[in-house]
Amino acid sequence: MEHVVRAGDHVSLVRVLVVEDEALAAEAHAAYVGRVDGFEVAGVARSAAEAARHLSGDGQVDLILLDMHLPDGHGLGLLQKLRAAGHLCDVIAVTSARDSEVVRHAVAQGVVLYLLKPFTFATFREKLEQYAAYRDQLAAVPDEVLQDEVDQLLGALRTTATGKVLPKGMSAETMRDVTRGLRDSPVALSASEVAEMVGAARVTARRYLEHLADSGLVDRAPRYGGGGRPEVEYRWTPR
Repeated sequence: MEHVVRAGDHVSLVRVLVVEDEALAAEAHAAYVGRVDGFEVAGVARSAAEAARHLSGDGQVDLILLDMHLPDGHGLGLLQKLRAAGHLCDVIAVTSARDSEVVRHAVAQGVVLYLLKPFTFATFREKLEQYAAYRDQLAAVPDEVLQDEVDQLLGALRTTATGKVLPKGMSAETMRDVTRGLRDSPVALSASEVAEMVGAARVTARRYLEHLADSGLVDRAPRYGGGGRPEVEYRWTPR
């Protein structure tokens, strides 16, 4: 019997298997799952073989958080074997694999969401809530669905659970450049430094940086030195 999560009134918990080879990351992801309402950890696997053993047991698993880099094989290889064995539980990729071909094959094998490391707890929670919204809608539709019901179901997996979009006037391309520049920098950067890095005006860079800070992805702090008012600097701080 499938477990169902209803928004605001969770009739049962979504049981999650964390598949992650790095001990600290596995512990963190399991802790994150425990902090999201409606979800619980069914187990933690540090390898593909361990994940397969867990899924061959009697324990119910509704969702797998799957890393792609495992010590005994690729995550997609594990997924292919699981599908061949008849395991239809949903999968969210939680990985540092940024290769577009990996993303393409992940989607082709039924990965419902793709979460890139590093990330904040807020982003992690948003993905799980997105998935919960999908399950909620799936539980509410009749056995035979109409086109608009299918569109709504798939739409729940293609938009954020909170409906967040970039503010008007911001572009995804510039946001990607600003985010990459901050993430790859070993030191905190000012709006002027980010502007020079991405080829934008300082006021434009500052707007993107403030949006990232307000979203909890970036820490901001005053930078002292020299005369006049301190300059604000921004540091990428995944939690």
